Amino acid sequence: MKIKPGIYKHYKGHKYRVIGIVKHSETLEDLVIYEALYDNELSKLWVRPLELFIDEVEYEGKKMKRFEQVDSG
Repeated sequence: MKIKPGIYKHYKGHKYRVIGIVKHSETLEDLVIYEALYDNELSKLWVRPLELFIDEVEYEGKKMKRFEQVDSG
């Protein structure tokens, strides 16, 4: 499954801009590189394996997407 660049909302509420898909240099695993759109003192840019980015989580008794696209911009 591929994802498109744009704005995504994390299941806990924060928004991120997906920049694109990159490859891990050793394993060739697909990774998503994305930018926090809020003040985050740890880092502005993040990377996560594609499979974990698109998976579902259980939160407050509900099953939902970890990230859901909310805007293509």
